[in-house]
Amino acid sequence: MKKGFFKLKTPKDVYKIIETFSNLGNEIVNIKDSLNRMCFKDIYSDVDLPNFNRSTVDGYAIKAKDSFGASESTPVFFKIIGEIKMGEKADYTLNDGEAIRISTGGMLPQGSDAIVMLEYTNELDKNTLEARKSVSPLENVIQVGDDIKKGQLVIKKGFKVRPQDIGMLAAIGKKFISVYKRPKVAIISTGDELSEIDKEIPLGKIRDVNSYTLSSLIKEVGAESICFGIVKDKFLDLKKKCEEALNKADIILISGGSSVGTMDITLDVINSFPYSEILVHGISVSPGKPTILAKVGNKAVWGLPGHVVSAMIVFLIFIKSMIKKIGGYYKYKYISEKSTFATLTKNIAKAQGREDYTRVKLFKGEDGIIYAEPILGKSGLISSMVKADGIIRIDMNSEGIEAGEKVEVILF
Repeated sequence: MKKGFFKLKTPKDVYKIIETFSNLGNEIVNIKDSLNRMCFKDIYSDVDLPNFNRSTVDGYAIKAKDSFGASESTPVFFKIIGEIKMGEKADYTLNDGEAIRISTGGMLPQGSDAIVMLEYTNELDKNTLEARKSVSPLENVIQVGDDIKKGQLVIKKGFKVRPQDIGMLAAIGKKFISVYKRPKVAIISTGDELSEIDKEIPLGKIRDVNSYTLSSLIKEVGAESICFGIVKDKFLDLKKKCEEALNKADIILISGGSSVGTMDITLDVINSFPYSEILVHGISVSPGKPTILAKVGNKAVWGLPGHVVSAMIVFLIFIKSMIKKIGGYYKYKYISEKSTFATLTKNIAKAQGREDYTRVKLFKGEDGIIYAEPILGKSGLISSMVKADGIIRIDMNSEGIEAGEKVEVILF
């Protein structure tokens, strides 16, 4: 006799359980390998950037007060005393009425406080400069620390490293940084009916779609996916695969192991491991009710529905958040960070006591309003996910949503 579900957990219950899992710790990486990694600790600059006053234009370093009144009709004249090239230390001290040639990025000499642009000057001879525009103090100048000040926080713990952050780290001389370890997520597809995707399949068999959709979702969230292939609905086969997965991954997804026909095998395999605990045995969501979450040691084991839409939505509303939690994200939203509002085109009815997620397609009407059209279909239809732009959440205490209501669409 097959066991039924224990008392169903609400989504909020599941989120609280997810929060009990710890992050994976840290590792040191070269900044070249830090893109999209989560920063493990606050990073502060050890230097001022720039560490010398720099010119932002090609021109002449002068004392701003010496250019007072300069114009096209009444130019001011300076004595040229030298040139500062890019990358050179400025070994000059500027006196009143003197100017020094300087390039963009060049170091300002002592005594100067502004740059008059090349376009507003003319060298009458190699020692005499004509300036036809006055400048104010610090005009065309970047001062010490204008970009980044010594001791300034440059990347906060738990934030994702972006290309511009890597450039900034290089600018302040940080070649290595500490990041959270990237979660490794194992995928085990179970079912006597499953076949590899590149083979001709006899009637009654189906291709293993979930390995590919789940693997892509895992990579999209910044984790590493490890596929363990297809396992028949046999205790020993599944136990062996789970042992391998537990040795290599931080989260194990058993796809197809939560249906009524295979639930007992999955539960028995999980319970056969030391220090195992069933945390969730069914969730009050649709699709995705027959979902299992267990803990083996300090690792999470999920039993997902075999239907591709159910598995994908359970991933999006629960597993994605777990990956972010153990992967060190500073802050994250359950379900999705991306959403928009639209007007519903059709009534959607639902049973109370469960949270529903309905796929929708967005389009812009002739009135300029963005509409959300429900895509109604069974959880085994991958085409419904392809057609959809996102999903809408219907609260468990609601009986549905009426056409014309504004809804929040969680975007894929």
